[in-house]
Amino acid sequence: MSAATAPAASLPDAPAFSPLYQQIKALLLKGLEGGEWLPGQVIPSEVELAARFRVSQGTVRKAVDELATENVLVRRQGKGTFVATHAESATQFRFLRLLPDDGSPPALQRRLLDCRRMRAPAEVARLLALAPGEVAVQVRRLLLAPQGLELLPVVLDDLWLPGTLFKGLTMERLQAWRGPMYRLFEAEFAVHMIRAEEKLRAVAAQADDAVLLAVPPGTPLLSVERLAYTYGDRPVELRRGLYHTAAHHYRNELS
Repeated sequence: MSAATAPAASLPDAPAFSPLYQQIKALLLKGLEGGEWLPGQVIPSEVELAARFRVSQGTVRKAVDELATENVLVRRQGKGTFVATHAESATQFRFLRLLPDDGSPPALQRRLLDCRRMRAPAEVARLLALAPGEVAVQVRRLLLAPQGLELLPVVLDDLWLPGTLFKGLTMERLQAWRGPMYRLFEAEFAVHMIRAEEKLRAVAAQADDAVLLAVPPGTPLLSVERLAYTYGDRPVELRRGLYHTAAHHYRNELS
């Protein structure tokens, strides 16, 4: 068996055909999931990791490169490789793709409307892999953007979070927090969002939503449903947003 495909000794359940760098990547993710390295912390050097896993430095580099491409790790020239955190400017808004049409930087402000613990509706429980009747936290908020001298609502968000992971999340705690919500999740609840899936469709504003978004009923809106995952592909947030795109657009990069 070649060195490129030999299974890592520390991963006995890895399939024999799994490339070695993928096995090292899985071990690194396991360490991240277990809290061995926390968001913002530096991980061991490639030399140290190669010695630890008894593989070549090139194999470790390939695994780290892939995790960096996926925004799980961040390389800093001359400083090392760090666990990505939503506190960094490059990653704190990586899941928010709403940009002003005039090309100015996004400057959204939030207005919290509600935060409550309740039994998760069946569809929410299914998407978050919760047991029937399990408790979830629902957060409702508006995102507002400057337009002229006013702050006008552009996003109405409903967030659903597993109750067991977010014990102690209250309206008061959210209101006191300054910074990205995902940074709060990782800093105080040890939940780090690493990827998300989205569904988009065009909808017409319903009466209640139109009042909150300050638009006439029937106004065209963009409906965005996002399911965010942490390590181990565990779903940890369901977000359903209504976007008013009269002065904004939804931007995505394809590669």
